[in-house]
Amino acid sequence: MNRSTLSVATFNLYNLNLPGGPMYRDVDGWSSEEYAAKVAWSARMLRELAPDVLGVQELWHADALTDVLTQSGLAEEYDVLAAPATGERIVCAALVRRGLLVPGSARWIEDFPDDLRLTSSGEDPQTPQIAVGIRGFSRPVLHFEIAPREDEPATAVYVCHFKSKAPTQIWREGWYAADRDRYQAHTTALGAALSTIRRTAEAAALRVLLTAQLKGTVTPVIVLGDLNDGQHSNTLNILTEQPRYLVGDSRGGGDNALYTAQTLQEYRDTRDVYYTHVYQDLRESLDHVLVSEQFYDHSRRRRWLFDGLVIFNDHLNTKDHRSDGTADHGIVLVRFAHRPA
Repeated sequence: MNRSTLSVATFNLYNLNLPGGPMYRDVDGWSSEEYAAKVAWSARMLRELAPDVLGVQELWHADALTDVLTQSGLAEEYDVLAAPATGERIVCAALVRRGLLVPGSARWIEDFPDDLRLTSSGEDPQTPQIAVGIRGFSRPVLHFEIAPREDEPATAVYVCHFKSKAPTQIWREGWYAADRDRYQAHTTALGAALSTIRRTAEAAALRVLLTAQLKGTVTPVIVLGDLNDGQHSNTLNILTEQPRYLVGDSRGGGDNALYTAQTLQEYRDTRDVYYTHVYQDLRESLDHVLVSEQFYDHSRRRRWLFDGLVIFNDHLNTKDHRSDGTADHGIVLVRFAHRPA
């Protein structure tokens, strides 16, 4: 196989589970009618997207994703990577166009790498010590490889879903219940801080994995995911290592860098209208496609040329995603053309 184009997308499915399957504290889950609407809408979006690789988040049951694929009419065109999705927890998953997947390459990463250590005694006498004891991803990261061309190295793909900005529900904790009057006024601040710490640790853990894959190699890498943070957030800065974007053909590129498709699109457009989530009328870009220098236009080692980005987000205008089957995140689709520097 020697493909001349490659398209990838990220899609938060908004708790796709079989009808009646419990989700978090919702013991009844989706009704049959709600499930039917959800599958129908997701299938329509899949037909419209038709990407070569689709990374998905918030999948509870693999059979639900199979139902979407079947209803889309594309069941014969994709391999499904969703083995851990048994209805008991949400996982990241993927659909990969037949013939692209490197056999046996799919795995779900739950534990943080051993090289991650978030402890410090402080940079100076005024700085208190810090220690973060998180040892795993809240949502396992899916890693697999694709081979779009026989004359290029296989591309490593990561599908991830980081901790949301929503404050951690500390009212569940024993220490909170034991002294509620003391902590109640600070519930939001403490919960938001814990969510931020967890998301930051997840970003650092994935960056350690990415560095092991990228540094000193020519391996192309794509990261697809609901990162729950913006383009210039600390979360994204950790993942990308903030590379310099050069204007000029084939003069730049960073061996260990990742480039946001959002920024690549901004170089091609006259107006930035990229948003994938709306909360209290605030439009944010939480869902991202990140790529290594092999997909960056101005890299000396470019193999694929950025060929455009599309955001599917009209459905974010609806108020009741449960009844109409829509998702609460926008979908990001990015295309590339094989054009080595």
